[in-house]
Amino acid sequence: MRAGPRADDACYADMRSLPHPEPPPGRRRMPLHARAAQFSPFAALTGHDDVLRETARLTEQPVSLDENEQAVLDLRLQQLRSRLPEQPEAVFTWFQPDARKPGGVYRTACGRVAKIDETAGLLILADRTHIPVAQLRCIEGDLFQNRI
Repeated sequence: MRAGPRADDACYADMRSLPHPEPPPGRRRMPLHARAAQFSPFAALTGHDDVLRETARLTEQPVSLDENEQAVLDLRLQQLRSRLPEQPEAVFTWFQPDARKPGGVYRTACGRVAKIDETAGLLILADRTHIPVAQLRCIEGDLFQNRI
């Protein structure tokens, strides 16, 4: 039920009596789903959400060890090397630099030491976790309770 004539009724009154246009011979009408796709939303800023998420992702700055902390870390690495056949268990904390932006994140892993690869500078745990020795910040465990 209409309240009254609209302003655009007068504009299109002469067109309402015309037949619906047909496609030229040899061409078919576009399917409705294809026609609807022409009017679907357009994402003008493709990748913008990804950039915002990356910008919002926080990273930490690495903390340098002082001489005493470095000496303790070196001594604990030596103790691990000397007891390597026993596969000693410890908790390791290291800094992992971020590949995309300045800073990184501190990681912690607990496990048994399987190997220390001097040439690659890696400490390899039994579960195949690879820890860069240069990025180590702390080694803790029962092995070190009575020593340092």
